[in-house]
Amino acid sequence: MPDYMVPGAVVVQPGLPLNANGKVDRKALPKAQFGGGSGYEAPQGEIEGALAQIWAEVLGVERVGRNDHFFELGGHSLLSTRLVARVQDRLHTELTIRQVFQSPVLRDMAALLVPAQGQRPAAQALSDIDALIDSMETL
Repeated sequence: MPDYMVPGAVVVQPGLPLNANGKVDRKALPKAQFGGGSGYEAPQGEIEGALAQIWAEVLGVERVGRNDHFFELGGHSLLSTRLVARVQDRLHTELTIRQVFQSPVLRDMAALLVPAQGQRPAAQALSDIDALIDSMETL
């Protein structure tokens, strides 16, 4: 079975709730509970804290711990693009979608961001933007 067809969660029920027409009432089905068995451990450091706040916004969860897994909390490929955009906007550092998939645990993802911060000085970024604008003007 392809990966996209594998269910993200399995919830065992004694029976399915039915509506008046005898069809499955999807709104009455219980929500799958995501999350690991380990207890909550607060994010450590400025990067982990900022990243946890971004995760909470993107995933719509109340809190995110340093051992939480992006995809186990309900993340998916479309939400990972939102995550990347917000990290680049707020933390001013590069994060790729590939890195989200390779390091989906908060502490591991934060470890990727720590060395990346400050790699590109502002002058270099402005130079890159100027070059992009110049190339667009020639079109």
